[in-house]
Amino acid sequence: QVQLVESGGASVQPGGSLRLSCVITGDISSFHPMGWYRQAPGTERELGAMIGSFQSTNYADAVKGRFSISMDKEKNILYLEMNNLKPDDTGVYYCMHRAYWGQGTQVTVSS
Repeated sequence: QVQLVESGGASVQPGGSLRLSCVITGDISSFHPMGWYRQAPGTERELGAMIGSFQSTNYADAVKGRFSISMDKEKNILYLEMNNLKPDDTGVYYCMHRAYWGQGTQVTVSS
């Protein structure tokens, strides 16, 4: 099993920045990617960013150039650096690894 605990969500104004963290413990596999997903109210959960083997990354078009995903392999912490936040970025952000999910952290972007 894998346990994931997100933190770092907050309310910010448009143009602001946040860094989300996800502490991952348990049966971590370097052969499986880790990702950040988000779910806005009334919508389905969607991929925001993913990091795979050899630190390869993949981003949703909506966040390219603004979000950056990284992994501290020594501490097993997954990060999502979010810059130039927009109201459309509002939602619950979840981290995922091997089909396991965290409980989510709320990000609200509003003036």
